[in-house]
Amino acid sequence: MSDVLVRTEGLGKVYPKSFHHRDRMRALWRLLVSRRRIDSTAVLSDVSLEVRRGESLGLIGANGAGKSTLLKLISGVLTPSSGKVAVTGEIGALLELGAGFDPDQTGRENIMMTAALHGMTGARLKTSMPKIIEFADIGQYIDQPVKHYSSGMVVRLGFAIIAVLKPDLLITDEVLAVGDEAFQKKCIRWMQDYLDGGGTLILVSHSMYHIQKLCQHACWLRDGRVAMIGGVFDVTQAYLAYQESKLAAQDSGTERAGGDLEFMVEEVQLDDAQGELPLILEQGAGFSVKLRLRSREGRRPIIAIGIVRADGTPVYGVSSEMDGYQPMLNDAGESHCALRFDEPQLLPGSYTVRVHPLDPEGLRVFGTVERALVVRGNTSEFGLVRLAHRWLPQVEEKA
Repeated sequence: MSDVLVRTEGLGKVYPKSFHHRDRMRALWRLLVSRRRIDSTAVLSDVSLEVRRGESLGLIGANGAGKSTLLKLISGVLTPSSGKVAVTGEIGALLELGAGFDPDQTGRENIMMTAALHGMTGARLKTSMPKIIEFADIGQYIDQPVKHYSSGMVVRLGFAIIAVLKPDLLITDEVLAVGDEAFQKKCIRWMQDYLDGGGTLILVSHSMYHIQKLCQHACWLRDGRVAMIGGVFDVTQAYLAYQESKLAAQDSGTERAGGDLEFMVEEVQLDDAQGELPLILEQGAGFSVKLRLRSREGRRPIIAIGIVRADGTPVYGVSSEMDGYQPMLNDAGESHCALRFDEPQLLPGSYTVRVHPLDPEGLRVFGTVERALVVRGNTSEFGLVRLAHRWLPQVEEKA
């Protein structure tokens, strides 16, 4: 089946800025009395996506990117500030730890209450109760108040209820990050069986292994917006490359474009990749490094361009001086240049392209601008590059 279970269109969520009690009172006064616009912060902006029955979507991104907010909007815990969300079918949501549980009630009592909210009563509940208790596997704690549970036990109980309910759509937020390894494996096996049986999953996790293992598609949220959405391997590789390039820049102390240096690389683009998004290539495909630079005093700089692996291991580097190339500057001291790699023999993996402007004497480096590059391919070769090679015919030795 291909019917859409979840559709969001231009979905957004804003919260009023409030750091103290008086801030909240001031915001309420403006809203109710003065009708003035209140100061607010957008945590989610213009998110549009679809999840069809039987599909699995992974939500990835840094802390504060808006992943949990999006799940709460989809599950109906929050109402959107803009756009709209439509959900068809029964939702089973595992969001904040312990959400929906009464801490003063026992685990057994919370099972009955949660099951009743999902329409499970009478004979069905009586039949399902032993299965839920068995899946949770928390022993005698099932008859103790939930407020005495550890975080792992709370997750066990919540997941056990969802496992027996088998909703049309399962939404989980970092549930696999809590609990012991044995229970995590148990959850993963259940989710695989759930998906094999036609279930639909939206999973938030910082574990790219779990995202790639359980999800067909992925959505990368960055600063509350969709940075990339598509096949799970394409999106997760792009996200990891972006994170690795940020970490490498922090470790090396590289300088981004900005300030008022004598020579500045103001813009770098790999083919048609937008902004700082990684360029994703098939193995062996060529690409161009396009840059716009500025010379404050009208002198022609030397341009150095290098490729390093995401962990910083150098792969290749070249400069305009080596190739006898001189950038042409206009009257404003600007130049648009491009370097083409026609047949790079990079093996699949994550790389970083670094651009450095140097003075004409080649003595000083004026900062570094980096862009991520992801090479895809199916090969068992290892290393950084493919070297041309051939096996020589064997010669039989004479007896």
